[in-house]
Amino acid sequence: MCSSSSSVRGLQVFSGAGNSPCCLELLHKRTTTTIRGRRSRVVVLRRSQTTPAVQCSQQEQQFLQSVDSLPAAQWLEETEAGITKRDHLDHYSQQKLVVEKRWREFFSDPSQWWDNRPARVVKKNARFPDFQHKKTLHPLWLNCKHNPRWVQVKLAALAPESVQLSIDAWNAKLGRYVKSGQCEQAIELFQQMERECMTPSTFTFVTVLKACAKLGLLQEGKRIHTQILQKGCESDIFVSTSLVGMYTKCGSLEDARKVFDRMSSHDVVSWTAMISGHVKHGQAQKALELYHQMEEEEAVTPNSVSFVGVLNACADLLAIDEGRRVHEQIIHTGCESNVYVGCSLINMYAKCGSIADAQRVFDGIPARNLVSWNAMIMAYVKCGQDQQALKLYQQMQREGMQPDAFTFVGVLNACAGIMALKEGRCVHEQIIQSGCESNLFVGCSLVDMYAKCRSLEEAQRVFNRMPRHNVVSWNAMILGHVKSQQAQQALELYKRMQSEGVQPDSVTFVGVLNACASVMGLEEGRLAHKQIIQSNCESNVFVVSSLVDMYAKCGSLEDAQKVFNRMPRHNVGSWNAMILGHVKCGQGQEALELYQKMQGEEGVQPDPVTFVGVLNACASILALEDGRRVHEQIIQNGYESNVFVGNALIDMYAKCRSLDDAWKVFNMMTTPDMFAWSAMILGHVKSGQGHKALELYRQMQRVGVEPALLGGYAMHGQATEALIHFEEMCNEGVAMDRVAFIALLSACSHGGLVCEGLLYFESMGNEKGGVNIQSGPCLKEVNN
Repeated sequence: MCSSSSSVRGLQVFSGAGNSPCCLELLHKRTTTTIRGRRSRVVVLRRSQTTPAVQCSQQEQQFLQSVDSLPAAQWLEETEAGITKRDHLDHYSQQKLVVEKRWREFFSDPSQWWDNRPARVVKKNARFPDFQHKKTLHPLWLNCKHNPRWVQVKLAALAPESVQLSIDAWNAKLGRYVKSGQCEQAIELFQQMERECMTPSTFTFVTVLKACAKLGLLQEGKRIHTQILQKGCESDIFVSTSLVGMYTKCGSLEDARKVFDRMSSHDVVSWTAMISGHVKHGQAQKALELYHQMEEEEAVTPNSVSFVGVLNACADLLAIDEGRRVHEQIIHTGCESNVYVGCSLINMYAKCGSIADAQRVFDGIPARNLVSWNAMIMAYVKCGQDQQALKLYQQMQREGMQPDAFTFVGVLNACAGIMALKEGRCVHEQIIQSGCESNLFVGCSLVDMYAKCRSLEEAQRVFNRMPRHNVVSWNAMILGHVKSQQAQQALELYKRMQSEGVQPDSVTFVGVLNACASVMGLEEGRLAHKQIIQSNCESNVFVVSSLVDMYAKCGSLEDAQKVFNRMPRHNVGSWNAMILGHVKCGQGQEALELYQKMQGEEGVQPDPVTFVGVLNACASILALEDGRRVHEQIIQNGYESNVFVGNALIDMYAKCRSLDDAWKVFNMMTTPDMFAWSAMILGHVKSGQGHKALELYRQMQRVGVEPALLGGYAMHGQATEALIHFEEMCNEGVAMDRVAFIALLSACSHGGLVCEGLLYFESMGNEKGGVNIQSGPCLKEVNN
């Protein structure tokens, strides 16, 4: 056999001379061997022009001519169909041919392909294709080993806008924005998708609804809901659950309920969204009902998020029995080790006043982290056990746990609660060392702590160092000045706050109204009332109660009554403001009528402040029998040991000439203070028992209580009573000391008795051999 060679389409073909029957088979075999040996990088569909032709049989000649005459496109199509695989090429070469064909299709019309390149979108993983055909979904990768060399050159010359981003690419970019908290950009990207006529998928709707929920964009959420309805996507459980979550977080519980009721089935996520939404917007009772409905009707097993929501509902309702039942379920489902569930349990028990249960939950956490420590510290603060909170903070540090901003906020609140200025300063030093002083919440807590500890200078320094001020920091400064009896400065701070563009909230208005009441600033109070209406805060029960209190203390009972009548519901604070306002204005009978209406018509339970006001009303009109009935209610409510209520009872009985009843209350007091002694002395003076009053006065001195009856009158502006008592004491031969004279001058100052004040001032100089320097300010007040 003689041999010759020929290059058919870049492959060496050997054949014997003559018409050998095995020539064609040999050609096939040799072709396959050559390709598998990878001697040629690509299959070139052209006959070599440099190699002489071979002598072949007629069958061989026909085969070679048929292959040589095929157009390139047809050859590639037949390759994909399996012809080449069956007869000529192996799998590797097939892939190269298929890839080259798809790249040629891509460059012939790029608009038919989606662009998912990393430069334009964050790819999920390496398998995610860089380009994908819109109809056939054929993929292409930039780093594919089968790519021809010319692909990168042609891609570099391709205009970016000629290839459209796929919906997966849009969704990936949208999800990245929402996950990183860039929700505004996510909304803008969704709107750009709409402008480019992209058809959103269910994932698109779910993601953009999350962005609306985080930003509270109810109207945008409703517009997207309309699109969802038009495209028939609301039946998708993920979309409908996202709609429920969006509506609840935006405060539209009615719309959330409508979507929820239309759902064919509910999962734990949709139930949890409804429960958490109602808790967030103050409907804790409805949240509990939904939780029971979830358990009974659909037997859905709650998850850790569900437990957090229902525990918060129990905390808001102070429903400790319900909370304990939920706790048992948490143990049964194995969620007790979840740090957020544990913290919610601690918070629930603390709000319900069971700090022992909260401590047990805390002790049972296997691996306590900073979140659980913070929860326990705040639990002690909420229960008023500020000293215990500080001890826990020290224990946390001993165990090597480093505090964060939330820890410092809780500890500063504990320092403020017990006015622990020294400990607060130590915590401040730690805050500076940890670099947390610039934190807005920490800064506000520092200002609040210093203000409540009456260190307004330090509060001002921290306030001035803050990089920016929010309404919380302004509120801390305003309330601090109000509590420090610096109401005028508080009003000036309020004006400055507004000039800096910070909008007041309900807490601000409460502080400002208290300042107006302190300085009898009726006009400033009316101006604040207008701002309250403009800010839509008039429905806030604390703001309205403060309005009633301000008008009443300023003597404008008519305005107080108007505000009171407009309130949708009244709490004990608003009732107290009205009762005390009528007492102050000398309308004791009207105050008693309000007290009866408060209990009879609205069923509001009185508190110690209520009883003090009502007892003062009884004392002012000498209503002894009414006072005795009130005393019975005080005993029933367990307030008889309250020092303020006890003093008011003694004062009421003494003024009503029932000294025996006054003595009974007085003797039951553990340690009577100066007001209790003063009320007893005054009662005996008014009953004509001067000798008994003198005896009580001397007894008061022996037990170490300052003779401060005159000071008590001075504090309450009862100048006439102070003068009467002074005369009685002088007639009884009581030696008047410096404190008594200063108190007398203070009473004259507050009562406007200028002549009487100057007269007694002269007597002080004549009888005492000169005026003590401390009486100078009182004399100045009298002259003013």
